[in-house]
Amino acid sequence: MAREFSRNRRVGEQMQRELALLIQQEVKDPRLGMVTVSAVEVTRDLAHAKVFVTVMNADAAHVKVSLDVLGHAAGFLRRELARRMLLRAVPELHFVYDESIERGASLSSLIDQAIAADDHKKND
Repeated sequence: MAREFSRNRRVGEQMQRELALLIQQEVKDPRLGMVTVSAVEVTRDLAHAKVFVTVMNADAAHVKVSLDVLGHAAGFLRRELARRMLLRAVPELHFVYDESIERGASLSSLIDQAIAADDHKKND
């Protein structure tokens, strides 16, 4: 049973590397900002892949536009993945915005503020 998950993880990691290159080099839509593929989760039957992406320096509207562009390019990206990867069937791609980096930055900022406030109280 662990072997199935290991294969899924390996397929997801290879898809992540290939998609990062494809999005950077092959998708020519000017509406697409600086997109990073942060993770890929593949279902056990390899039918679907959830692709987590982050958009650098973007507001909510720009993130939505970038996800729409990637959604429209999903067929092209899937076809290119089929050419590059040795899989019998390439999973259907579903793009999801990954908020973990923003959440981590905001938590780090809160921690820094708490430390600064604590240091300020110690000095008084």
